[in-house]
Amino acid sequence: MGEISTRTAAEDVGGPTFGLEKFLDPLPLPPVLRPRGGFPVLEVRATTIRERLHGRLPKTVLWAYDGYFPGPTIEVGRGRRLRVAWTNDLVGTMPLVAVRVPQPAPGTPPADSPLNRPGYPRHPDGSPAEGAALIEGVAEIPPWLVTHLHGADANAGSDGWAHNAVLPGHSQLAEYPNRQPAAGLWYHDHAMAVTRWNVHAGLFGSYWIREEAERALGLPGGEREIPLVICDRNLDTDLDGNLTGRLLFKVGAVGDALVPFSGPLTLVNGRIWPHLEVEPEAYRFRVVNTSNSRFYRLALVDADGDSENALVHQIGTDAGLLPRPAPLPADGLVLAPAERADLVVDFGAHRVRGRSLRLTNTAADAPPEPDVLEFRVQDRAGSGGFRLPRALPSEPVRFAHLPGEHDQVWVALVPPGTAGMAHPRLWELRELDPGEVPPLPEEGVVQVTDPRTARTRTFHRVAELFDDTVSVFIEHGGLVEWNFISFGGPAHPMHIHLVRFQVLARRAFAPDFDLGTGGTRSPAAGFTEVPLEPFELGPKDTAVVHGGEWVSVLGRFGESTGQFMYHCHILDHEDEGMMRPFVVHPEEVARFHPHRGGHGPGSYRGAP
Repeated sequence: MGEISTRTAAEDVGGPTFGLEKFLDPLPLPPVLRPRGGFPVLEVRATTIRERLHGRLPKTVLWAYDGYFPGPTIEVGRGRRLRVAWTNDLVGTMPLVAVRVPQPAPGTPPADSPLNRPGYPRHPDGSPAEGAALIEGVAEIPPWLVTHLHGADANAGSDGWAHNAVLPGHSQLAEYPNRQPAAGLWYHDHAMAVTRWNVHAGLFGSYWIREEAERALGLPGGEREIPLVICDRNLDTDLDGNLTGRLLFKVGAVGDALVPFSGPLTLVNGRIWPHLEVEPEAYRFRVVNTSNSRFYRLALVDADGDSENALVHQIGTDAGLLPRPAPLPADGLVLAPAERADLVVDFGAHRVRGRSLRLTNTAADAPPEPDVLEFRVQDRAGSGGFRLPRALPSEPVRFAHLPGEHDQVWVALVPPGTAGMAHPRLWELRELDPGEVPPLPEEGVVQVTDPRTARTRTFHRVAELFDDTVSVFIEHGGLVEWNFISFGGPAHPMHIHLVRFQVLARRAFAPDFDLGTGGTRSPAAGFTEVPLEPFELGPKDTAVVHGGEWVSVLGRFGESTGQFMYHCHILDHEDEGMMRPFVVHPEEVARFHPHRGGHGPGSYRGAP
């Protein structure tokens, strides 16, 4: 067996592949855990491991579930209750170097951005140079973990509350009823203020719920059903410019604000630019974007760069199957952080046999090397027996006639710089009665001219940071419309814990927002309906809200209860304050619960 090189020539580090050969390594497949028995119990241990992210790299220190990066795929049947002991057996402190460098000027091409290169400027003694600086305190962070099963309908005690993290030697006990329809969920760390680094260190994995209606479809399975867990990373270099394999969390700095992490290296199932040999048959790929902040626009192309998207159909999204298969958009499928896509790719077409195809990122801000994964189609005849179902047993959150009496939650997403705050913010809003004066009229007041009624509605901020008073209270079984209105700034993938929701509407507008005072100069108006993409017609748990958009989603909170969270799933935004709690409790209890402000029937009782 040949010796694996652990050095990369310094003169090659500046190129788009940094001296690493693309498609060198076969795609790894995480092990599958299928709990057995009437009421199974699993122990999943977080451990410190050393793993090669590429066959020509030194080993990287990672934090990983059960010793795998990503963690094992947990597979359960619908309605089969499962208990998991998430045990913290980690050693050492945070296994990455966190550095801030000056943010590139607007319009800098991705290939020229220092954020899209390994390493960071150093003096001969190894200290940061040219405006770079270590982010203080990150290297000393201990292993403090709490696991969230993203997309799960589980009671709050099992949801992975951000403050309920545990240190090494302790376990977090969780129970998952798995009542919901078949879907591809995922699990990841959710510890308060350090989620971005814990996930970056390797703490995530897939979780699939199965059911008979799904099995009856005859979809590709066994060796032809494959997880594609995608993320981006950066790596450090030594003083000679050689890649060391050490994780580098390098971000841009604008004053006191840190721009969310995005890296130049794309990993699938823990390998940089791997390849997969496939038969000329149909395959099912369960795709999840676990990146901190990077959006992908995924497209299938041949060796000449010509589109082969016609081979791909999407059959499911975050929380389950679509009503019917949807073709891949001509310019590719956009996946925001935390979003999932259930794809069927038919490699049986005669024109692709014996050829290589590439899954690539066609987004405008893709890294200098945009390729993600290579498929090597075997040169032989396939069975040709697969037929894509015309309809799927989807269970979306659909309502032919939206009832007039339903709860509403209003959330403003405000841009960086609002009222002097460096980072974007999430404001919970309370609608004021006509003639009511807000407690702080000089700031935190936004107005919206609702196109459904032509009525101007006035809202006041009632909460902003995670530890502000809880203001959203939802009655168990309640139907709730969440309204996310962005008054500018970056796109935010908004995730609501616990609930499967349906995207109702996406409306674009031109914000007239005053950063200085923190409020609208004139009511948000002139809304234009944005057609929903086919994948938005299925059940979701994460919805992207772009700057200058109002996105409404609808969900029924009909099973679990307790205190949960919702947040932007750009992990840096989440850790920097874009996360808030909400409570789901029985109506019979709600009428006796004294609290101030908020949302939901009776939630204003006792308010001044």
